[in-house]
Amino acid sequence: MKLCCLLYFCLLAPSVCLAQLSDENLLQSFPQGYKVDFQTKKGNMVMTEMVPQAETVDNWTEMITTQIFLGMKNATPEQFQAFMSKAWLTACKDGGVAPIAKGEENGYPFSIWVQDCPLNPATGKPEKTWFKAIKGNDSFYVVQKAFKFEPSREQVVQWMQYFRSIVVCDTRLADRPCPELEKVGQ
Repeated sequence: MKLCCLLYFCLLAPSVCLAQLSDENLLQSFPQGYKVDFQTKKGNMVMTEMVPQAETVDNWTEMITTQIFLGMKNATPEQFQAFMSKAWLTACKDGGVAPIAKGEENGYPFSIWVQDCPLNPATGKPEKTWFKAIKGNDSFYVVQKAFKFEPSREQVVQWMQYFRSIVVCDTRLADRPCPELEKVGQ
């Protein structure tokens, strides 16, 4: 939990955060042009929401949500995907869910999928959200990228590259190494 809190802090001040990674870590870069607009910790869940500089979590067209479920060790990416898909399809009757990729990265199981709602009844706008779920040994990690419009092909490619860069590492395990860091977020 110590490092999750450190990475949580690094999201607040990425240009000044000096870090030495320890234990299990979610490695996620801070997207250029984004700001942290909301953070919370409820029970075992730590959540950060980032939006473009000119937007807020109350009025957004694009959003990145990161959730760390501290100590959650038994859930699989497939179980989380099934849970989220069922909730999505209940909320959006004409919605869809499509798997993108699954497998193992740096020794950790992951799954990426997209959920689409042509007209979200809660907002009256279309919504498309990509998810990446990673099962760590210590915690469970989920990163979401949502659009309230149909993203361009270039945007999809950009954000899929971003998702590929998100990994979990562990300084305690030689086969799941963490990089040496001088500054986080630069």
